[in-house]
Order: sequence, then structure tokens, then C-alpha cells
Amino acid sequence: MAADMELAHVTECNVVGCGYNHDGCHASAITVGGHGVNAKCATFIPLGTKGGLDRVITTVGACQRGDCVHNDSLECVADSVRVGAASESNVAGCLTYQVRSA
Repeated sequence: MAADMELAHVTECNVVGCGYNHDGCHASAITVGGHGVNAKCATFIPLGTKGGLDRVITTVGACQRGDCVHNDSLECVADSVRVGAASESNVAGCLTYQVRSA
């Protein structure tokens, strides 16, 4: 992995209950985590308070899912990332996550 690689951009977030999502994700970077078959946005904050920056292009700062095809040394190398409702209620999921084949 190159030291000057560009971080994956979050191009979509449709999770209504997140404090960072107001007309798109306004966190400077997200962390993808979780266990099992669902990759979760670990930056998700279920608050009514508006968070984040007014103008930002959100990136994936870290990916804890070593089993994802887009993970290279805990960095996301996908072209872009989509965040949306996970199978569990009130949880943000990484919709770009794909399990690496054995």
C-alpha cells in the first residue's frame, strides 16, 4: 500500500438517525467495524444533535474488517463507500462491504 494513497470517500449515507447525517455525512472520517456478516459504521451517533463539519468530503479513516475485499492493512481501498441501514434497527452499515473469499 502506498503511503500517499487517497482515502475512500463516503458517497452516500441514508441513515436518518445519525447526528453526522444531515443532507449527507458530515463526519471528517468514519470507522467501519462490526462483527459477523454485517460491517457497521462505528462512527454512527444516535443523537438529535447535529455533528460534524459544515463542508466536508467524508472519508473512511479506518476499516476494522480485515475480512473485506476492500481492506488493505486496515485501510479501505474501495473507490467509494455507501452507508445505509444495516439489518439491525437503528444501526448504520457499510453497504460496500464484501467478504473476502477463502
